[in-house]
Amino acid sequence: MDIGTRVRSIRIQQRRTLDDLAHACGCSKSLLSKIETGKVIPAVATLSKIAKALGARVSVLLEDGQETSPAFTSNMLGKPEAFVATSKGYAIYAVAPQFSNKKMQPVLVYDRKGQVKSHSVAHEGEEFILVLEGEVKAHIGNTEYDLKTGESIYFQAASEHGFMPVTEHAVYLDVFVE
Repeated sequence: MDIGTRVRSIRIQQRRTLDDLAHACGCSKSLLSKIETGKVIPAVATLSKIAKALGARVSVLLEDGQETSPAFTSNMLGKPEAFVATSKGYAIYAVAPQFSNKKMQPVLVYDRKGQVKSHSVAHEGEEFILVLEGEVKAHIGNTEYDLKTGESIYFQAASEHGFMPVTEHAVYLDVFVE
């Protein structure tokens, strides 16, 4: 089951309309419809807002199964085709989607220079970014950071934040806790 199908399923179980959910999460009805039909993969911050409005964890919208045993993920570096493009221009790979009811949500992010739209988001929780390949320019609040391979940053996700690749491509691990 994909993200859109999960969103739609939970919304219908709650007997809510697209208008209800759009109002609750601050997204347009059109965007929610595109997400539910699989035409748009939402950015992580948008997914977080939808999950909150549905009273669910982001992990519930990303999970594939009901496992609680250790979830092994093979090396995804160098495999950009396995990532799913988002509406913001970056691509994501949900780590350990089969592990149910996660307390934290790890996501690998693949950026290509010139494809990522300038953005600034804020959502509940805490976030941790570890650059695995390339270089990323981050803004958190009014402060900018240049993060190189091996460098990381941990912050309150309620602060406006965004990331842009500086090198031709960049891969980073984004872990957030709701």
